[in-house]
Amino acid sequence: MNQKKWSGIISGYAIIYTVVTLLNSVLYLINGIYEDPSGNWHELDRAVILFIGTAAFALCTKLPVKSLIWRYVIAYVPSMLFVFAFVWFCGLREELAQTAYRDIWINFTGLFVLLCGISTVINVHSKLRD
Repeated sequence: MNQKKWSGIISGYAIIYTVVTLLNSVLYLINGIYEDPSGNWHELDRAVILFIGTAAFALCTKLPVKSLIWRYVIAYVPSMLFVFAFVWFCGLREELAQTAYRDIWINFTGLFVLLCGISTVINVHSKLRD
């Protein structure tokens, strides 16, 4: 991968991490929670999970599979399993919320689907332009 591609991946990672962290903070404040109950571990865990998703998404763009849908599925399934394993290991460090697996599935899948949608629109638009 060239430097421009790496810069794009790192920038995307930083932007998504910032937006997700700000959204999380706003939602906590709206619900009257003025401090993150999980503290700094939660921030580090979010960074690792986002890294897993970003890496999976970046890799799926390079898969030699013609169908975009299959490329996304091939990237999503192992990365989601890896995220579930990471959450399980986090449970060894501290007790997980009862909804931890559901929450991570919803958040990870939602963000992955959003990125796939954006990527698909860009891909279709570039093909129409050519």
